[in-house]
Amino acid sequence: MLQVSSSFIDRPILSLRSGAQVATTISPVINPNNLKIEGFYCQVRGEKKPLVLLTQDIRDTISQGFVINDQDNLAQADELVRLKDIISMHFEILGKQVLTLNGDKLGKVADYAADTQTMFIHKLYASQSLLKHFAGGMLSIDRTQINEITEKSVIVNDLLQKVPAQAKAVA
Repeated sequence: MLQVSSSFIDRPILSLRSGAQVATTISPVINPNNLKIEGFYCQVRGEKKPLVLLTQDIRDTISQGFVINDQDNLAQADELVRLKDIISMHFEILGKQVLTLNGDKLGKVADYAADTQTMFIHKLYASQSLLKHFAGGMLSIDRTQINEITEKSVIVNDLLQKVPAQAKAVA
């Protein structure tokens, strides 16, 4: 099931062992190479530094929050050797400029939708300029349309492909 980014922020993390809330999500850890949410920064009561919950440790996603086995599933960011490079990037998809291959500006990433089972981001939602916003609203971009992600922008395939003049119209 797809859920928008706001449903991943400020979400309770519930422990099966204690039956209580053990933390709250702050922000996702996104891998820019494949647009997968690898984990979440979490705030635990009494801890000064946020801890990281890996998505593989989430047992279930319910309306009340994420369910994990125990608070032991939360780790310090420097303990996660496999994610060291991704965490050090501090990658954030929201607010990135969306451009076409031709260099046309489409807007900025205002939201995204991710699958709660696989944690892959499937859709990006770009807010357009004020004039275009009144004409057409928000632009939805599927992950298959993404060509490249740079430090400052998301480059997508051109939206309208020109049809050759010789092509016949199909009735």
